[in-house]
Amino acid sequence: MGTVMSTDSLLSLLQFTDALFPAGAYAHSFGLEFCVQAGTVRDAADVEAFLWAHLEGMCAPTDALVSLCASRAGRLQDFDGCVALDERLDAIKVACESRNASRQMGRQVLRVLVHTSTDSFAVRFGGAITSDLTLGHHAVCFGIAGAILNWPEEALASSYLYAASSALVGAALRLLPLGQLGGQKILAAARPRIAKLAADLQGKDERDLWSFAPAQEIAAMKHANLEARLFRS
Repeated sequence: MGTVMSTDSLLSLLQFTDALFPAGAYAHSFGLEFCVQAGTVRDAADVEAFLWAHLEGMCAPTDALVSLCASRAGRLQDFDGCVALDERLDAIKVACESRNASRQMGRQVLRVLVHTSTDSFAVRFGGAITSDLTLGHHAVCFGIAGAILNWPEEALASSYLYAASSALVGAALRLLPLGQLGGQKILAAARPRIAKLAADLQGKDERDLWSFAPAQEIAAMKHANLEARLFRS
């Protein structure tokens, strides 16, 4: 990566993307559970295809890019800019469960950020979320954390995409008999793709936001009607 990252910034980034971090990603499959029950995702190859569609069609051009834009706004203390990104992302996420998952995870990120950094901008944005003045989507809050904790943009984007990948693979491990090694193989294969997606986002802004993952969005909508389910989305 082009920007030197301090050890403290690196450790904070690892903390905020660690499986131990209480964002609640483990409770969501973002439509994967419906696809498994419907029989359209049955093995490791199917999981890998689902993951790639999620990253390329939704997570990178929408969430990861929003996190970069929010990081830039946060560095400028641009409160209104972060709120506008929150509203834009809410409009893009058409599935109710996905919107709610993103908001819940974002609120957790801000809660931890406020209690571990005491940064005034984080406190202000966290207060706005609590007062329902803004929505607190995960990508926006993650970007604000990146601004406060000095995460370089490429590191921020690549870690966001990796964390999303890890969460989906974790869900797949609970839904299918892939085995731990199978899950690690999927993540290893995703690394070069994640690196390219993160690099491609550099220099882009909110004008470049887009999302096209209709099959996954429909699966996320249908998930709410499953009779038995393991995940909240």
